[in-house]
Amino acid sequence: MHHRRRTAAALAAVAALAVTLTACGGDDDQDAKPAPKYKVVHQDKTGNQRTVTVEVESTKDTRAVFDAVAKTLNDDAGYFVEINCASGGTASVDNRLGNGKKAVGRIGAAGTGLDDGATEYTANKGRTCPE
Repeated sequence: MHHRRRTAAALAAVAALAVTLTACGGDDDQDAKPAPKYKVVHQDKTGNQRTVTVEVESTKDTRAVFDAVAKTLNDDAGYFVEINCASGGTASVDNRLGNGKKAVGRIGAAGTGLDDGATEYTANKGRTCPE
């Protein structure tokens, strides 16, 4: 009888640990900010170097937009992500809010200069979206 209690207690402890580990596994996603609304308006589907053009309504959290887009890019390639104002630019006002890169595989690493799986994002300072 003692043996059954110890076995049951051990199984309960293992189950509790499994639930705890599973719950902790998603913490990274919970800490990330949700991306503001965006729209992919162009995405190359082939080639070793691919351009992805994204439009947003405001300059708020463009890094979160880049991170959301980068998570969807999984084919072996070097990705170059352009984030622009949806309302567009003019000859005197550039609507480019930021640029990012993502490397997937050796081809992506060679094309971007980043390690396989790495990303890089730079926001263009002082830019605003026309209203």
